[in-house]
Amino acid sequence: MFGIFKPKEHIARLPVGQIDSTYKFLRWQLFFGIFFGYAGYYLVRKNFSLAMPYLIEQGFSRGDLGVALSAVSISYGLSKFLMGSVSDRSNPRYFLTAGLLMSAAVMFTFGYMPWATSSITAMFVLLFLNGWFQGMGWPACGRTMVHWWSKKERGELVSVWNVAHNVGGGLIGPMFLLGLWAFNDDWHAAFYVPAFFAVIVAVFVWFTVRDTPQSCGLPPIEEYKDDYPDDYSKDHEQEMTAKEIFFKYVLNNKLLWSIAIANAFVYMIRYGVLDWAPVYLKEAKGFTVDGSSWAYFLYEWAGIPGTLLCGWISDKLFKGRRAPAGILFMALVTIAVLVYWFNPAGNPMIDMAALIAIGFLIYGPVMLIGLYALELAPKKAAGTAAGLTGLFGYLGGAVAANAVLGYTVDHFGWDGGFMVLVGSCFASIICLAYAYVGEKRFHNNKNGDVAAA
Repeated sequence: MFGIFKPKEHIARLPVGQIDSTYKFLRWQLFFGIFFGYAGYYLVRKNFSLAMPYLIEQGFSRGDLGVALSAVSISYGLSKFLMGSVSDRSNPRYFLTAGLLMSAAVMFTFGYMPWATSSITAMFVLLFLNGWFQGMGWPACGRTMVHWWSKKERGELVSVWNVAHNVGGGLIGPMFLLGLWAFNDDWHAAFYVPAFFAVIVAVFVWFTVRDTPQSCGLPPIEEYKDDYPDDYSKDHEQEMTAKEIFFKYVLNNKLLWSIAIANAFVYMIRYGVLDWAPVYLKEAKGFTVDGSSWAYFLYEWAGIPGTLLCGWISDKLFKGRRAPAGILFMALVTIAVLVYWFNPAGNPMIDMAALIAIGFLIYGPVMLIGLYALELAPKKAAGTAAGLTGLFGYLGGAVAANAVLGYTVDHFGWDGGFMVLVGSCFASIICLAYAYVGEKRFHNNKNGDVAAA
């Protein structure tokens, strides 16, 4: 890797008496760094959705705005995969900070430059750039987690870290309302207020995140925790080329591809509900701007306990198997989407409850698929493996949620849009069931090998 992104060299190991205390201190520091760092990314990711009702009032159609919004998903999906490969060979301290600062710069442009919201083309280009910079977040955090926490710790760790999605995403709504109050109802505050706080978070990331344990004079996490994967070797501590990562550990990994396809349908539901909530609640259910903003907030923050519960269930109830917990949660998501759809206008509490339920349930499968991808490849290939699932999730799911759903609603109304969402629910369950069969076979084969030995 080039320039400032180059991984930090391993240094001489600290004295034995300092290793345990240093490891514990740095792991707490790193967790706060990547948790608030990734929450910061979400402060400057979905701001455009809150601005869409105002842009519709200016004459833009839902379909055209959906196309513009799809730029984030297109570029983020590509970036999460391609920049994931780069992040596998980069220092996350620099990588995570740089991506967040550049994403904040795009939001400042939306907030302060009139031309930025004057045409679909300008909006598409800026959102595409933002999506690309956003792709630098997850892989850098994934690289950090697989280097500093062993496999037996990651189920609960990733579920806790994953709620950073909801912490950051949920704060956009209240920040928007704060901006409307502080800046004379200027709806551009949806962009520049969160961007200001994202810059502060980037500074925090710079001071807290570090590269590998060996770059801090510590042993690899597998040695420190005496927790070695079945296929672990010393080669896993060496930096790999992009070609080796992709062809050896990603392209031929059938189970990784199966969960990537499942992720496309999960993301279709996640963003189909989230991105269109402000518009749907205003047009179909009569919500005010305040009500829609708080609904947006509650949807995101409801995912916090849901994600933690899903991680706990997959670890404790299903003994580390991720697909069964995903199937359970997606079945419940289907019920919540149906309630959200069929509840008539005039019952806002039921709409809010359904939206909260969807948020509570959908982020569990999102987290599980990302975690499972990390577990299906060596740690030096973790960013690329997670990037593949992100590529499918955003190009196959989130793009459809933005563009396809927008045009579907334009031509067939909200009923047509919800038919697409419910169909995606069932498709995700089918794909996760297929993944469960492969996961079960993997566990049985591994246990058989252990017994034979």
